[in-house]
Amino acid sequence: MGPLADLKIIEFAGIGPAPMCGMLLADQGANVLRIERPQGGSSPPDHRRGANVLQRGKICLVLDLKVPESVEKVLSLVAHADALIEGFRPGVTERLGLSPAVCHARNKALVYGRMTGWGQTGPLAQSAGHDLNYIALTGALHAIGRVNQAPTPPLNLVGDFGGGALYLAFGLLAAILEARRSGHGQVIDAAMVDGVTSLMTTYYGGLTAGQINVERGTNLLDSGAPFYDVYECADGKFVAVAAIEPEFFAILLRELGLDAAQLPAQMDRTGWPLLRKTLAERFASLTRDAWADRLATVDACVVPVLSPLEAPLHPHLRDRKCFIEAKGGIQAAPAPRFSRSSGAREHHSNDTAMAAWGLT
Repeated sequence: MGPLADLKIIEFAGIGPAPMCGMLLADQGANVLRIERPQGGSSPPDHRRGANVLQRGKICLVLDLKVPESVEKVLSLVAHADALIEGFRPGVTERLGLSPAVCHARNKALVYGRMTGWGQTGPLAQSAGHDLNYIALTGALHAIGRVNQAPTPPLNLVGDFGGGALYLAFGLLAAILEARRSGHGQVIDAAMVDGVTSLMTTYYGGLTAGQINVERGTNLLDSGAPFYDVYECADGKFVAVAAIEPEFFAILLRELGLDAAQLPAQMDRTGWPLLRKTLAERFASLTRDAWADRLATVDACVVPVLSPLEAPLHPHLRDRKCFIEAKGGIQAAPAPRFSRSSGAREHHSNDTAMAAWGLT
C-alpha cells in the first residue's frame, strides 16, 4: 500500500485547498473520510462522472452537523483519527461543537488542520476571499506578468494549491510525526497568506539583496530576460526558452543559426531588446513542432508550449505516466513517486476503508 496507509484522516467538505490536501494524502494511501453535508453542500460527491477529481481515493459520509447526533458521530470518529482537516472560516467548528478543544478531549493525539486564506487571527481573519486576493496581498501577484502590463492571475495554483494545500499537507505530516513521539496533537493554522509568503522567500531575498527589480517583467525569471521567455512560431503556437546558463545559451544560438559575436552579450541588459527581436524573428520562421523536433536532442532548454489537451500525449509524460485514465477521463497522476510504496488509493476497496472507521 501507499506510504501513508496507516493514517486515518477526517476531512470536512469544502472547496479548493482543503480537499486538495486530502487528495494528496489519499493518493499516498491515507484513509481519508470526507464528511459531506446533506445534498452535497458546497461540493457534491458525484464520483460517477469524475465531477470533482479532488475527492478521488476518499470515502464519504453524509452528516448534518447542525444535528447533535451527527456531531457526536464525528467525535466518535475523531477518537480513532490521526488528523482532521477543516476549511471553514475561523470559529465555525467552535459553533458546531467540533472545536480543537472538544476534539482533543476525545483524542489528545489528534492533529487538527485548519485551512484558511487569511489565517485564524489578524484583522482580515473573518473576511471572505479567494486565491487572487491572497496572492495580491503578499506581493506575489504584483511580481507576475510582463513589463507595462497588468499582473497576470496564475490560475489558482499559487494560493490555493501551492501556498495552501501543500503547506497544510506538510504541516499535518510534521505534526503527526511529532504526535507519535509526544503523544499529543496540536492545531495547524495553515493560512494561504503564510504559505504564499513562504513561497516568495527567494524573491524577497533577491529584492533585499538588490538582485531583483520590483517592476515586473524586468527580471531574469519573469519574462524580462529574452533567453527566459516564450516565443511565437510560424503556426501561431509557442515554444518556451529557458537557456539561462552560458553553455546552454551558446547551444541555443548555435542551433538557431545565430552568430554570438554579432549579438549583445547574454547578460548585457542594454542589449536585451535587440536579442529579443532577433530570437523572435528566428522562432517565427518555423512551426512550433519543427523547432521542438530540431531542438529535442540538444541542451538548448527549449520545449513546445503544449495545451492541456496535448500534454497527456507527449512521449515523455506518457512514458512517466504523468496522467492516468480514471472515472472516464484524464487525471493527473499521484506525485511524488516512491521506490517501494504504491501510492494509488485505488488499491483499497471502499468496504475495507469504511470498516477501518467502524462504518460497516
